[in-house]
Amino acid sequence: MAATASPDPTLARTLAGSSFRRADTLRDERGAEPGHNLERFLRSLSGWLPPAREGSRNIASFNKAIVDSAARLRELPDEEIAQRFRSELQAMKASGAGLRNSPRVVAVFACIGEASRRALGMWPHPVQFTGACVLLSGCLAEMQTGEGKTLVAGLAATAMAGSGAVVHVISTNDYLARRDYEEMRPLFEFFGMTGACIQGEMEPDERRGAYRHSICYVSGKELVFDYMKDRLAGHGTMPTRVAQVRQLWTSGSAADSNGEPLIPALHFAIVDEADSVLIDEARTPMIISREAPGLYEPELLQWAIAAARSLLQGQHFRLVGARELELLPGALEACPSLPENIRPVWRSTQWRTLLLRQALTAVHLFLKDQHYILSENKVQIVDESTGRVMPDRSWEQGLHQLIEVKEGVEITQGRETMARMTFQRFFRRYFLLAGLTGTGAEASRELWSVYRLKVRRIPPNRASQRVRLADRCVASSAEKWRLVAEDACAAAARGQPVLVGTRSVEASEQVGAELARRGVEHVVLNARQDADEAGIVREAGQPGRITVATNMAGRGTDIKLKAQARAAGGLHVILSEFHESPRVDRQLFGRSGRQGEAGSVCAVICSEDPLFASLPAWWRRAMSWRTGSLQRQAVRLAVLWSQSQAERRAYKGRMQTLRQDRELNRLIGFAGSGI
Repeated sequence: MAATASPDPTLARTLAGSSFRRADTLRDERGAEPGHNLERFLRSLSGWLPPAREGSRNIASFNKAIVDSAARLRELPDEEIAQRFRSELQAMKASGAGLRNSPRVVAVFACIGEASRRALGMWPHPVQFTGACVLLSGCLAEMQTGEGKTLVAGLAATAMAGSGAVVHVISTNDYLARRDYEEMRPLFEFFGMTGACIQGEMEPDERRGAYRHSICYVSGKELVFDYMKDRLAGHGTMPTRVAQVRQLWTSGSAADSNGEPLIPALHFAIVDEADSVLIDEARTPMIISREAPGLYEPELLQWAIAAARSLLQGQHFRLVGARELELLPGALEACPSLPENIRPVWRSTQWRTLLLRQALTAVHLFLKDQHYILSENKVQIVDESTGRVMPDRSWEQGLHQLIEVKEGVEITQGRETMARMTFQRFFRRYFLLAGLTGTGAEASRELWSVYRLKVRRIPPNRASQRVRLADRCVASSAEKWRLVAEDACAAAARGQPVLVGTRSVEASEQVGAELARRGVEHVVLNARQDADEAGIVREAGQPGRITVATNMAGRGTDIKLKAQARAAGGLHVILSEFHESPRVDRQLFGRSGRQGEAGSVCAVICSEDPLFASLPAWWRRAMSWRTGSLQRQAVRLAVLWSQSQAERRAYKGRMQTLRQDRELNRLIGFAGSGI
């Protein structure tokens, strides 16, 4: 297994163009941006403007140049095309030409396109070439669902790895990392480059070897955990800007031994489903911990849950947010007496208040089949943005043990934090960062302010034929599930495959129960069946097939339609509850009408949905009036207002997490052990 050669910095700047220089002014732990306040403001201003859209003429012109260049390669043997690819890259080193409108870049993409045709049986369509070019510019390419982002990432990874850079293609989970790597591996091998993918069950030596291939596919969580393991093992602190440049210049191929770090370098990252990784998953820091004596005795945990269940909302405590509550005067006095044999420290008002607030959080704010499930008599956390189980994760500060007491399962040991890092802090350490997503525009300002990633919108290869049907809002959950089942059955009877999107495990099972009551065949996909996800999604395009799924079915997997399904009108998507983020709704709707196919989408919601809990009663009543213009307007404004408020709270939470992470790292750094 050959170690990866260090990239030539001149070539790296050539491939990345002016955007590569953004690392000089990246605002993170390296320090503030240089220059006066006015200079920093003007430098940042462009990132706050609405995302730019790639013009159709530019896309067509770029594609034509590549096609014309590739026509001269058709008769050449594979070895000569690979040699021409390398020679064009070498020529770019000497020329120092910019990325855009460079004949050398056109020639490189022509070689990669021809290799894709031969090795993968796919010639990239025009927007895929443009998407790859955007990635090499250090930007985030917004491409609609179904546009072939896996190939776009493969094109860009091949071009950058050809320079000798260490390339990481980052997915949301192990399955997608393995699937995308296996699909793109023939393209890399065509040019004599090697690739690998990281899986959760790999041993350290396997991981170390995989990271030393030219291109490595890995999930975001696995990558961050491996990085923290390196820091815990003493493999340096965060490299400064000068150290990164020196690393790029030197021949830094690391030996494959236990004395070397798992990850040799952070040169170039392509983050697939970037908004999910960089925004949604950034809400919670990654933590490496070890078993330690529990913070609370079992008797104290039992007391806390019993006390929390005895208190009344509005009289003893009140909710002040989705994940916050406040004790009211008299709450402690209303609790039962403490057990006699507990440590004296817990008899103080301060510590009892802390424990009681945590217990109330466990009882009222963390719900079974929404935030966690019970599997094998254990509490397993569910990722709210994907609906997938995170089996190796636990909540901090005794919250996990309190939920175990609440559910009556065995209490696990406490955990002691050894290392902690947020996604925000980690991903800004790459020399060049790029990304792909179908829904980046809504998060463009945060992506710029946190990661210095500009969003560029790329039009679809074929215009969408998806039909958005009128939203329907009813007054009760029971009526909503009845309408969802009726709509699904009607579409299935027409021969359309149906995807019903839900926000929680509980909701997906309620839809399933309503369909079962009607004797309708269907499949439910949620955190209990996530091991069967690929097979379920693979069959979801069958005519008349009804699939009920949590958010996991909306990202990274392709529902391929049969011919009869296309003729019947394509995939019909039913949204049963709006999410706090409109991006997630757009992802679900994006499952239908891919690549210019026919399709239809609709929303069937309820004024009792949690998203609308903060709305006044008169507004919720107006949402479920008889269908009419006033009702439709009330629903539309309710969704817009509620989502904007939820997004604002989520953004503040992520920024608070980032500030806490910076401060904690700064304090630990004074002790000489910061990571």
